[in-house]
Amino acid sequence: MIRLPSEPIVTKDGVFVLDMAAKIDATADYLCKAKWGEVEFPPPFGREAYPEEAYIADLDAKSGASLKLTLLNPRGRIWTMVAGGGASVVYSDTICDLGGVDELANYGEYSGAPSEQQTYDYAKTILSLMTREKHPDGKVLIIGGSIANFTNVAATFKGIVRAIRDYQGPLKEHEVMIFVRRGGPNYQEGLRVMGEVGKTTGIPIHVFGTETHMTAIVGMALGHRPIPNQPPVAAHTANFLLSSGSASTPSSSRTASFSETKPGSGASPAKKPKPGAPPERETSSSRTGVKATTLFSKHTKSIVWGMQTRAVQGMLDFDYVCSREEPSVAAMVYPFTGDHKQKFYWGHKEILVPVYKNMGDAMKKHPRVDVLISFASLRSAFDSTMETMQYPQIHTIAIIAEGIPEAQTRKIIKVADEKGVTIIGPATVGGIKPGCFKIGNTGGMLDNILASKLYRPGSVAYVSRSGGMSNELNNIISRTTDGVYEGVAIGGDRYPGSVFTDHVLRYQDTPGVKMIVMLGEIGGTEEYKICQGIKQGRITKPVVSWCIGTCATMFSSEVQFGHAGACANQASETAVAKNQALKEAGAFVPKSFDELGELIGSVYDDLVAKGVIVPAMEVPPPTVPMDYSWARELGLIRKPASFMTSICDERGQELIYAGMPITEVFKSEMGLGGTLGLLWFQRRLPRYACQFIEMCLMVTADHGPAVSGAHNTIVCARAGKDLISSLTSGLLTIGDRFGGALDAAAKQFSKAFDSGMLPMEFVNKMKKEGKLIMGIGHRVKSINNPDMRVQILKDFVKQNFPATQLLDYALDVEKITTSKKPNLILNVDGFIGVAFVDLLRTCGGFTRDEADEFVEIGALNGIFVLGRSMGFIGHYLDQKRLKQGLYRHPWDDISYVLPEHMSM
Repeated sequence: MIRLPSEPIVTKDGVFVLDMAAKIDATADYLCKAKWGEVEFPPPFGREAYPEEAYIADLDAKSGASLKLTLLNPRGRIWTMVAGGGASVVYSDTICDLGGVDELANYGEYSGAPSEQQTYDYAKTILSLMTREKHPDGKVLIIGGSIANFTNVAATFKGIVRAIRDYQGPLKEHEVMIFVRRGGPNYQEGLRVMGEVGKTTGIPIHVFGTETHMTAIVGMALGHRPIPNQPPVAAHTANFLLSSGSASTPSSSRTASFSETKPGSGASPAKKPKPGAPPERETSSSRTGVKATTLFSKHTKSIVWGMQTRAVQGMLDFDYVCSREEPSVAAMVYPFTGDHKQKFYWGHKEILVPVYKNMGDAMKKHPRVDVLISFASLRSAFDSTMETMQYPQIHTIAIIAEGIPEAQTRKIIKVADEKGVTIIGPATVGGIKPGCFKIGNTGGMLDNILASKLYRPGSVAYVSRSGGMSNELNNIISRTTDGVYEGVAIGGDRYPGSVFTDHVLRYQDTPGVKMIVMLGEIGGTEEYKICQGIKQGRITKPVVSWCIGTCATMFSSEVQFGHAGACANQASETAVAKNQALKEAGAFVPKSFDELGELIGSVYDDLVAKGVIVPAMEVPPPTVPMDYSWARELGLIRKPASFMTSICDERGQELIYAGMPITEVFKSEMGLGGTLGLLWFQRRLPRYACQFIEMCLMVTADHGPAVSGAHNTIVCARAGKDLISSLTSGLLTIGDRFGGALDAAAKQFSKAFDSGMLPMEFVNKMKKEGKLIMGIGHRVKSINNPDMRVQILKDFVKQNFPATQLLDYALDVEKITTSKKPNLILNVDGFIGVAFVDLLRTCGGFTRDEADEFVEIGALNGIFVLGRSMGFIGHYLDQKRLKQGLYRHPWDDISYVLPEHMSM
């Protein structure tokens, strides 16, 4: 947006701008960086920039999640760590409403499913800041949030718990009390670990779930309401999904409103669409295009743009629990693969959903589709949305991506208005119409769908900016009324594709909706159109409304809240001004968000008393099976694992070798030998042992091109084969005659030594049995022409090993064999074999049985395989570099012998 504070000068040569202030849209950086160059975005006017803010901004830039931090008063007593953009504003509002504005230390949020490690990094930054300076009254930390849609609450809370453990000393020293309230996927486990860390560390931590109003913990933290001794425990996920009742689908369930219209009330019943037919299009907005009043029905069919299998499965589970006859997802579009089918669950059975490479094919093959749910990235959402609007069958598009350049969003809105397409988003989680259809991850996991009774329609419709707060509205409305009829989150960007007015007017014209809830926020003036509609009589149904962001007028500097659009550019855009205007217009406006649920319940009860709403009998939803992976994560089932491993674990934030994080492996400078010690022997070996392993790899790396392994590798490489094929060809020659002497020598010498056999007895026994002594003998080297590889290793071993009993025994055997023939020396394979046995037995890391087991299972031969692989790869690269052609063995190097009967 460009503002011109002074008038431009117009001359015959053109227009000259003398003074200009430009507000740059940071989301367009990827488009305009070549023109802008490096732009440094300064902190808002009126406050300092802090290094911790820069650190969190850097974490945010490297993550797909959202991590925000603004320091307001580093000496403050009240600190927050809130999940969700809308929720973070609501918590700040409530703190200020309860008189905590001067003590509020920070504003921020974490959302978008950050990993455990990212949440840990965010949490430890907050804890570090709040434990730097003591407060005479102690401090409070509010870990709050609405009901998450897809963030694994347990994973994020485990990151916070790690940070609390790290800072438990300073937290107790600074007398910090922690209050927790959260809901969403796996939140029960998250609350459990949070409560557990309070017990083990002695830090007072009070934990609450969805049974407690979202901001109730603020009043507890500030001493305005009592802290329950034993808060009610919300039902576990398993209680919803593993019902003890009948698993059969109900014979009947409501398809219209959950409420019944009182006869003679004058309200016309909702028109039932014909199966498969798109909803009737009706004008419901002051905008140019003709848009549909009914966006979704039981017969709505959609296309999902993007390989979002989790979101699609959630939609199908919702369809099933709503007793829909057909899945709401007709197809998926994903340009990065070819056409194929993706497998999903429909209740207990598996179904296939087609995936198309391009939009045109999907539209042509699925003419009943009228909704697109776009999970395209912020960089591709514009192009894919513009393409979708070319197809007249589409009347609703939900754009999930956040951060689409505002100029592109305005172009999308213009085209959508011209074509009569309703846009939900950008930066939205979507919307939900209970009993009919839900967009993507809206409504959260199935346990929340069931807890909020979203499987059947109620009488209350809502519209919100925030996706996370829309889930909280589902919870509040389900606890205070007969439930939600429809809910839409228009998105937090500055220019949402559809605005409050569009949806409130749709609800006004929908007979099944008896009351409307609107959750606005600071920024923009759209709420004033609702005021105008109420005053003019266009909106006659009760509207309960609250605009979040009332705390902004109390701050000394500008704060950019979680949503891009949540920033007031003039007095009329403040939440306080809009709440006052809504109240004066006739909307029901609570004193604070804390009282929103009570007011919604009061308005609902009044409508019931007047007979406008007649609550209907509850209809139980069908039982939906739980996914195996989710059931296992919740600890509800167990099964034997197909594989077991004890050397490596890549599941966490950091790769672990035998219990040692990879960062520690590098810090310890244990080298390749030490790494092999971890992966092969599950031990951290002494430094000399690591060095010995590396020396063994060096001396076994190659032995020239004539040996069978190198020869095979070269022949294979010259036949035009790839590296892996050539290497495998060489490795397959390793056996008893080539390279297998390490294991065999270790076993033979160990058995003889352990049995008490004298070296001469051992030599005589092997001769009598006609067996070769493995590890003895060399084609070229002899006692008079020693192998320097063996000499180097021998010097190292004698100098560093605690004891060398088996090596000494082998050297005594060598004295006997070389006395008979000078080339019957202890060769490099034999030396490594016996020395390795000494290492395993004397380094202090293994029992005798463990040492013998490693020899028995072939660990020593692995040294030869690994070392020689380096040489084989070298030969392969050498042949390719020299551009050697196909190898064919010369005829004159082959003896062609006829079969014996032919020569006769």
